[in-house]
Amino acid sequence: MSSLPTLVYVHAHPDDEAFFGAGGVAHYAALGHRVVLVTCTNGQLGLDPSGRSGDDALHDSAATKSVRSGELQRAATLLGFSRVVTLGYDDSGMKGWSENENPGAFMNVNVDDAARTLAAIFEEERAVVVVTYDENGFYGHPDHVMANVITRRALDFSSSAQRLYYTVVPQGVITTFVEGAMGLGLSLPEWVLDAATNVPDELVATTLDVRKYARLKQEAMAAHASQVDNGDVVRMNEDLFTLLFGTEYYQRAWSRDATNGDLVDLFGGI
Repeated sequence: MSSLPTLVYVHAHPDDEAFFGAGGVAHYAALGHRVVLVTCTNGQLGLDPSGRSGDDALHDSAATKSVRSGELQRAATLLGFSRVVTLGYDDSGMKGWSENENPGAFMNVNVDDAARTLAAIFEEERAVVVVTYDENGFYGHPDHVMANVITRRALDFSSSAQRLYYTVVPQGVITTFVEGAMGLGLSLPEWVLDAATNVPDELVATTLDVRKYARLKQEAMAAHASQVDNGDVVRMNEDLFTLLFGTEYYQRAWSRDATNGDLVDLFGGI
């Protein structure tokens, strides 16, 4: 195990690790940090091998789960994760789907039970910094929201974690991004358009320049080939992709102690 402090990313579905904070993963892995991925669901309600949505009566959940598991491992290896942990909860589906009623869906889990499981991983890994989504789950997906809930609760059961960050896109940046992409005729994933502009620029604590990892980020996204609704981002010109995805923004949500020095480093001041 690296002598450098460990970073844990908590994500909801297979492919989230490629879209939210992937540059930070590659950056810290290259520096020698141990970077651990926790994926909460098996993603069985994603697009199936025939391209059918999870709320389609003919959707093949078993095949989707299998395919996405393999895609997750490939993407995680590309990015440099040291370990991948899948908690194995069922994907809840989009807000309002009938699948939300599944007792085994992640959105319906016992928060303390899930949080204790997550905290045990933090303790085992001696995690110092933890990253997940904000209280809105970045764009309101029930599983992203629950990832935030159990991560915050897990901090109550962890002695190792020192900081929690949210991966965000500040208001000014996402507005410019969406306008620019639509002006070029690009079809953006629903999660981008639904992200609204909820995060004021001043809430950003840490900004990471990850331009050198832009191609790697795009390759990790492409590893999730079954989720064809992300196709325009995957096929985007490399220069444009770097321009749009070459900087990552993190909101500091919690710190055990007073924090200074994290303007360009999630571990700054530790």
